[in-house]
Amino acid sequence: MRKYQLITITLFSFFLATGQSQKNYEFSLQEAITFAIDSNYTAINARRDIAKAIKQKWETTATGLPQLDGNVSYNNNLKQPVTLIPAEFSGGAPGTFVPVTFGTKQNANAVATLNQLIFDGSYLVGLQAAQTFLDFSENAAEKTNLEVRKGVINAYGSVLLAETLITIFEKNKEALDKNLFETRKIFENGLTEEESVEQLEITLLDIETQLSNARRSASIAREMFNVALGIPTETTVVFTDNLDALAESNISLEYLDKSINIEENVDYKIATNLTEQRSLEVKLEKSRALPTLSAFVNYGTTANSNDFTFFDSDQRWFQSSVLGVSLNVPIFSSGMRSAKTQRAEIAFDQARTELEETIQNITLELNSAKSNYQFAIEKYENAKKNIALAERIENKNQIKFTEGLSTSFDLRQAQTQLYSAQQQYFQSMLELINAKAQIETVLNVPQLRITSEEIKNQY
Repeated sequence: MRKYQLITITLFSFFLATGQSQKNYEFSLQEAITFAIDSNYTAINARRDIAKAIKQKWETTATGLPQLDGNVSYNNNLKQPVTLIPAEFSGGAPGTFVPVTFGTKQNANAVATLNQLIFDGSYLVGLQAAQTFLDFSENAAEKTNLEVRKGVINAYGSVLLAETLITIFEKNKEALDKNLFETRKIFENGLTEEESVEQLEITLLDIETQLSNARRSASIAREMFNVALGIPTETTVVFTDNLDALAESNISLEYLDKSINIEENVDYKIATNLTEQRSLEVKLEKSRALPTLSAFVNYGTTANSNDFTFFDSDQRWFQSSVLGVSLNVPIFSSGMRSAKTQRAEIAFDQARTELEETIQNITLELNSAKSNYQFAIEKYENAKKNIALAERIENKNQIKFTEGLSTSFDLRQAQTQLYSAQQQYFQSMLELINAKAQIETVLNVPQLRITSEEIKNQY
């Protein structure tokens, strides 16, 4: 018995620990955005791209700084080479040769070499390119954050929409169940036709199908929201904002009159980075026609012995040192450098054309976003009026049907119209929220830029 109690306690402790380890979250929309900027998978990797660019910048810088290399070697001549020398040198007969072995069987060598680049035009261009690439990485991360923000807004609103529709469908189903029950009783008493029951059954089946779909959609929407935030899909999240409040707070007519500062748009920044990169590629190809100058100094020591005595105190080591300067002057490349330069210039012209196209597309994107936002506001206001009208119409037909003044077909038509108006109303809320987020993305509002200085503190 005691054994079973221990097993039970152990299992209980395990499940308790498992339950406590799973963290639950509670978010308003703004809190969810802030959390996602820090935890979203794509945003994390965008910050890592900045960290890589920082390292690449230093890697490029370091190529022009002193480079110190060391080399240690040991050779054991298992079979020493033999050289033939004229025998006359040792008093032998003319025309004959004597085999001689030079040097010792073993030798060791240690050399340290210091290299310093003095002038290289491509190095100077490389420094500029490294900074441009770092700027590009920062701008790409900013764009990622804006897209993450927009995605979280859509995901948050989608969850609220799906769960709001579940509530509405459950309420409609409850009302329909009551209507169907009462109508069946009336039919059983012979006071109405069977068609009245069948019409209500059709409407009820439609609502049940939509309710099931809304529940599935809510589950998927929650998983998508969790992925957007960078948390496990099975994690429970409590949403503290509601759809009505978010829709009302996202009506900002001043956005319809806002003009854009093109230099603040992240797509413009990225296009400018690419243009600068192509410009530097032209400079790089031109710099290859310039001479390069470098210097080096080394210091080495060598020891020779027939036996391995290199660690003995009486082993003799012979020092050597060399100072040198190397100048490389490009003279003739059969037109290769010229072709590379011309190709880089063509790419630079393409980049400038793409930059001009980007400017026009940004203007078009803003105007389109404003138009969609204004339409979303108008659609939301109309949907609000339509649902009020549809509720009154459905209520009147409900009373008429109960009193026998209208048919079940009229009631079903009014109910279908109401259900459609309800879905359009709540859908218009999400469209309004997303339309405002799109304008803010084009205007780069709010500023979500991450600088390299911030990344240095993290990596």
